[in-house]
Amino acid sequence: MTELSSAAVRALDKAGAQFGDVRIEDRAGFVVRIANEQVQSVNEIHRRGWGLRAFMDGAWGYASGTSWDSAAVVEAARTAVAIARGGAASGVPKSKLRRMPSSRKTDKPRIKIEPRDVSAEEKVAAAMEACRAQRRDGIANTNASYNESDWRFELANTWSAHVRWREVRVRVAGQAVAREGDHREAAYEFRDGTAGWELVKALDLGEFGRRVAGEAVEMLAAEKPPAGLLTVVTDPGVSGVLAHEVMGHASEGDEIVKSRSFLTHQIGKKVGSSLVTMYDDGTYPGAHGSIPFDAEGTPAHKTTVIERGIYRGFLHSLETSAALGARPTGNGRAQDFGRRVWVRMTNTYFGPGKDRREEILEDTKSGVLTKSWISGMEDPVGGAFQAVTQSGFRIQKGEVAGRVRGMTLTGSALSILKSVDRVSREIHLDGGSCGKGEEDYVPVAAGGPYMRCKIVVGGG
Repeated sequence: MTELSSAAVRALDKAGAQFGDVRIEDRAGFVVRIANEQVQSVNEIHRRGWGLRAFMDGAWGYASGTSWDSAAVVEAARTAVAIARGGAASGVPKSKLRRMPSSRKTDKPRIKIEPRDVSAEEKVAAAMEACRAQRRDGIANTNASYNESDWRFELANTWSAHVRWREVRVRVAGQAVAREGDHREAAYEFRDGTAGWELVKALDLGEFGRRVAGEAVEMLAAEKPPAGLLTVVTDPGVSGVLAHEVMGHASEGDEIVKSRSFLTHQIGKKVGSSLVTMYDDGTYPGAHGSIPFDAEGTPAHKTTVIERGIYRGFLHSLETSAALGARPTGNGRAQDFGRRVWVRMTNTYFGPGKDRREEILEDTKSGVLTKSWISGMEDPVGGAFQAVTQSGFRIQKGEVAGRVRGMTLTGSALSILKSVDRVSREIHLDGGSCGKGEEDYVPVAAGGPYMRCKIVVGGG
């Protein structure tokens, strides 16, 4: 244990905390942005700091800082305990904690090529290649970016836990804008994950850029999508929006404790067809939301949220697991050392089925196939689903027909899931970041298989 973490734990104990922890963070990042084959920015980011929590009589106290002087950490520990005592005395709603067995472990990321060992010039060249490859007739603007993060954590608490871990993520993205007269269409694509530079090396960046540009140009000729309650084959991205934005957020334990979720009383009840299974899995190899431990030191876990259509359980922190009498699931997460811990998803996705994608399409007489998502709406209270797609295709007599413009998909999440009648064996997860409300962002991933269901389609 480092001198800083030892001093913090001793100070929390001495100040009388019933429970306390310290999380030390060292976050580095590197970002390249290219537009129209011109370097727009190259930024190296480095931020270090620590956050303390103290729990007293059902109330929390927090303190954080960036000084590496042990005296500053000791003073912060006293402050956190004083805040917790004050909160308890003022009558704030009481919380409980679920005690977990103490863990003492160091986890190392499973990466092949350290991004820090690759020169800045090579990273800029990779983004430039992805941007330059988008150049073709009909393209008005080309964009590409490279982003890496290397986060190191140490966590110790008054229950004798001490864990260290590192999270490394890499992301390559491209966006092309096509123009025909006053008509413009954009296409966006990315690859990311908890990986090193090997993720970039495995990509054909030229093909990647050409594919993004081709998608944008094809969109210029796209037709207006059909409207109404239709048979929709959702691609993995749109399936992931449903998993994350509605079913995932509504499964977060703090929403359940506050009775702000439409799933509060659904344990053991049917919420989808027997083909629907859903997980939140912080251990998913290589996915963008994978973590060795959450911000409370709980090991990452694979949680079954829905099993063959039956709703099975919630996502938990130490606090919500105590309130609901459940085991922590490794979902206590914080944006950084200066933010509080919330119940947050990791990698949330629907499980695979038995069909091949082609079999599902061949069995569909009429409908639409979605292609990529742009945005989704979070509605844990009402359970409504809304997603906007980048584009899609008509399905006619079992074949993929003409391309259609972006669609808005809406409906009740439970009605949609209960209508699922075909699920593909292929699954894919897309990475990104998720905010709790409008802030406190953490890296996540969402996805799933191709699923055939009934959804209200509009837009175009």
